[in-house]
Amino acid sequence: MIHFKKIRYKNFLSTGQQFIEIQLDRSSKTLVVGENGAGKSTMLDALCFGLFQRAFRNIKKDQMVNSINEKDCVVEVEFLIGQNEYKIVRGIKPNIFEIWCNNVMLNQDAAVRDYQKHLETTILKLNFRSFTQVVILGNASFVPFMQLSSRHRRNVVEEILDIEIFSKMNFMLRTKVQAQDELIKQSDFNSQLIEGKIDSQKKHIEDLSGNNQQFIDKKKLEIQKAQTDIDNYQLDIDRVSAEKIALQNEIIDETKINNKYKQLHNMEAKLENTCSKHKKDLEFFETHNDCPTCQQTIDEAFKSTMIDKKKNKVVEIDSAMGQLVKEINTTETRLTKINETMVAIREKELLINRYETSISEIKKYMTIKQNEIDELSDDKFTTGVATGQLTQLQEQLTEADTVKVKYKEEKNYLDTARYLMQDTGIKTKIIKQYLPIMNQLINKNLADMDFFVNFTLDDGFKETIKSRHRDVFNYHSFSEGEKLRIDLSILFTWREIAKMKNSMNTNLLILDEIFDSSLDASGTDEFMRILTNKLAKENVFVISHKGDTLIDKFPSILKFEKYKNFTRMA
Repeated sequence: MIHFKKIRYKNFLSTGQQFIEIQLDRSSKTLVVGENGAGKSTMLDALCFGLFQRAFRNIKKDQMVNSINEKDCVVEVEFLIGQNEYKIVRGIKPNIFEIWCNNVMLNQDAAVRDYQKHLETTILKLNFRSFTQVVILGNASFVPFMQLSSRHRRNVVEEILDIEIFSKMNFMLRTKVQAQDELIKQSDFNSQLIEGKIDSQKKHIEDLSGNNQQFIDKKKLEIQKAQTDIDNYQLDIDRVSAEKIALQNEIIDETKINNKYKQLHNMEAKLENTCSKHKKDLEFFETHNDCPTCQQTIDEAFKSTMIDKKKNKVVEIDSAMGQLVKEINTTETRLTKINETMVAIREKELLINRYETSISEIKKYMTIKQNEIDELSDDKFTTGVATGQLTQLQEQLTEADTVKVKYKEEKNYLDTARYLMQDTGIKTKIIKQYLPIMNQLINKNLADMDFFVNFTLDDGFKETIKSRHRDVFNYHSFSEGEKLRIDLSILFTWREIAKMKNSMNTNLLILDEIFDSSLDASGTDEFMRILTNKLAKENVFVISHKGDTLIDKFPSILKFEKYKNFTRMA
């Protein structure tokens, strides 16, 4: 379990030179209040930056430094794992990244990327995506589970169930299978070479009774031919090597294209979410004449303006989506070409290795022929020696065939193991075992919030939502308040599953502005009851600008305010 204790930060976003320090485990329920722009959500960005080198919201690294002081941006995060006390120190201008364990700083010889990987994989055992799905629910750039694609939903579940290791194992096995295929090809090649030598040796024994000089001349010609073969193979190596270099030059943009592809898909998801919101707003103004909250008639001029505005936004986003899809398709085409080129490069490498092996074997063959010439010249060569050599070659063939059989058996084992490591193998079996538990917990959490529907995730992580009357809905059919209840129920479920698996168990839960837009008074009371009953032993922070209505519901209050253009705690 990760027990978060404290976070300190200065010169981070609107925070000035004086450290803001928040004790994360001081109270079971803490309300964080302040005016808009006062810096309430900054603690989220600071926490994520300290742990994962990126803000919770979509903020570039150079924008995190306070724009007035312009330096000495520092974030410190303290937490416990078992008996070990950790402190992460991360800074900008100057760049700082330190990991302390029990007051001793861990070795920093590795590159920053490796240092960060050690923090996520060895210490925290979670990444940014899993952290935000289990620890944070907010309205910023966060994308709830139900708004993720099926593939990304699966990734989140695999991380929570701690089974993504099987994907890594599958990748390793794929590499081993490829290497095993090469060993099998090489063993086949070796067997064929030995068989050729055996045929040659048998013929040599048959010809021993002939004229030695004739044999010598013949073997010299064989050596000359062998040298010609070597020269030709070398020319082939030079040619294929040049082709390989040319292919490598064609894919120097591989990393750039992969990063671009990820960025484009992230943009696509954000545009889809934004478009969905504008369409919902448009539908509201087109179908409502009265405000559902205050029951007042909506001004027609305002209504007409909002309808036009929302229509324009939808058209604008649709146009942007069209351009984005074109760019995604172009990028996918380029990625396909890069992958094809990498396969071609590998084929060139294999061809070069084959040529080099052939040259090596031919040189050995030339040495043998030269030894035969020397022996014939000295008139010391006998059929007994030749027969002994034949026996050795036959033994080599038997050994080569044995090795080949061994390689093929090992490949069969690897193929079987890889099948088990694929998405359709062990992972799917584990997920199917947990799906009933997940669905049960989600529905229990929904019932605790007085939202009585039958919510089901299938093994493709697509939802089916049925009302009491068996009407079928999907997530996007519900109001924002109802969506929030679904998001919260899934968040609570992930935390309970994580505790079962001990994969992402933590004391900390941060809810950013969930009261401010989607929950009415009744929903607020329901949620406070859930916080009190379900999360009594955890440290929950609720960020809101509705402090006047919520302040009497929390035992601990943190108030942020702006003073002389800097954020401070009042």
